[in-house]
Amino acid sequence: MDLSNLKPAEGSVKNQAKRKGRGQGSGKGGTATRGHKGAKSRSGYSKKLGFEGGQMPLQRRVPKFGFTNINRKEYTGINLDTLQDYVDQGRIKDTVDLDVLYNNRLSGKNDLVKILGRGELKAKLKVTAHKFTATAKEAIEAAGGEAVTL
Repeated sequence: MDLSNLKPAEGSVKNQAKRKGRGQGSGKGGTATRGHKGAKSRSGYSKKLGFEGGQMPLQRRVPKFGFTNINRKEYTGINLDTLQDYVDQGRIKDTVDLDVLYNNRLSGKNDLVKILGRGELKAKLKVTAHKFTATAKEAIEAAGGEAVTL
């Protein structure tokens, strides 16, 4: 082995392409495949997000209205008939708290939960949640249960 028969390891050299912008003799000199003039031919060009070539961009053409409250609290609503179904299936016993709701995939791990009054509740349950509607609270207490607000 000597310097005359050294070569790189198989697969280690990928770049066999012509080098752009290295003179006319290279075959890719002159404009270096960027075409003639215009922003795209210049160095430092980067397409801006939403840029439409000087035309008024879509996000500025579309009218804006309304108001988005950044302090809005989003609650996951769970109805009484859903709770009753889970009791009938044997998936809920006598207490309903956030862990029980999460384990039964009724809410997410960090969700705020509101119990809603649709349907009928026959089971005596101790329900723990962040909020209750008035009808839901009445129905839970009428069935002999307890509504605990977190």
